[in-house]
Amino acid sequence: MGKCITVALAGLGNRGREVYAQAAKKYPDKMKIVAVADIDPEKVALTAEEYGIPKEACYTSAEEMLKEDKLADVMFITTQDRQHVGHAIPALKKGYHLLLEKPISPEITECEELAAAAKKYDRKVVVCHVLRYTPIYKTVKELLDAGEIGEIVSIMAVENVGWFHQAHSFVRGNWANSDETSPMILQKCCHDMDLYLWLAGKTCDSISSFGSTHLFKKENAPEGCTERCLGGCKVKEECPFDAEEIYMNNKYIGYHTGNRTWPLDVLVNETPTEENIREAIKNGRFGRCVYHCDNNVVDHQVVNLNMTDGTTMSFTMCGMTADISRYAKFMGTKGEMYVNMDVNTMEANEITIRKFNSDVDSETIDVSTLSDDFSGHGGGDYKMVEEFLDIISGEKAESPYVTSLDRSLESHYCALAAEESRVNGGAVIKLDKFRK
Repeated sequence: MGKCITVALAGLGNRGREVYAQAAKKYPDKMKIVAVADIDPEKVALTAEEYGIPKEACYTSAEEMLKEDKLADVMFITTQDRQHVGHAIPALKKGYHLLLEKPISPEITECEELAAAAKKYDRKVVVCHVLRYTPIYKTVKELLDAGEIGEIVSIMAVENVGWFHQAHSFVRGNWANSDETSPMILQKCCHDMDLYLWLAGKTCDSISSFGSTHLFKKENAPEGCTERCLGGCKVKEECPFDAEEIYMNNKYIGYHTGNRTWPLDVLVNETPTEENIREAIKNGRFGRCVYHCDNNVVDHQVVNLNMTDGTTMSFTMCGMTADISRYAKFMGTKGEMYVNMDVNTMEANEITIRKFNSDVDSETIDVSTLSDDFSGHGGGDYKMVEEFLDIISGEKAESPYVTSLDRSLESHYCALAAEESRVNGGAVIKLDKFRK
């Protein structure tokens, strides 16, 4: 067994505090949090108490933490999108290896600056494209690489964001405004750009894209609605996006239906209760009417990718879906493969293969047998952290599943080229030219 890796955690939002930090409890022999930083003193205090971190190792910001000499073997950087590179480069200079929340940055020049710094200081940087580490997609990769459906000719992929996830994260929440964070196609879908290129072993030649904010804007506000859901709204009972109904009663995420984790743990720092959730809805950003927010990211977008070998991919992202899921159909020279990963209902996950001219109509793989833990992005969150820790400790060599900085860059090129195409009316963007 490799040594226990010490971690300085910069950023105590949902991904940092409620996901990656929790790996210290799951893998206590592999990871120990020794320092934390966040601009919210309540989050710092709660995290310090939870992990036994002394007061002198608690910081009011990542910047304050980075003024110190190196505090740990690695730093987990889970601050806001546009802060990542500004925190990452100083951390590399100090000698930290990095686990970096995606996206790297919405600015290509910053992505490239970080890649250059990682090489200069000879540090490992792993970007959190967690889907690569899930049992379902690792199995898909093995099947495709084994030639089960021959050469892949085309991919049809869909990300169903989910109506309440769109409202929570991309209308009311932290990623509502691309001027402050990232374009939707990068923030939400760099996962997909990375995933499908990796699964197929393809490189993109050119991209075109269309999309817009269709629903969530002031001109679509129904008559009688107010700027807050608990502000005397006259259409509250018939509005599917009513914050009180979503956070208190939704069958998947509502407090009254037993949920105590995401997204309720985004509304409040402490353990969710009926009282503090109602208070957050009454006074916080998550109780705002979806038609009266400051959001500008798209709620639907389509992307067409032409690969360097002449094969193709179509990708659709939409927030107007009942499920939070990803669907893909891989069409090959010897057959086709259908893959579904549903976050709401994990038992709906499946991999189905249909081979041409076969006596068997189809073969379906029971995804439930692939792992005994599908928590956190279908089992990917903790596996990614464990793989990172094992690489840093020397227990494992870097595997093809690991999303190194260089591998992650390609997904960012594709996502940002798609956004450039979208804002320019669907213009075709050549990736070689865009990279330069």
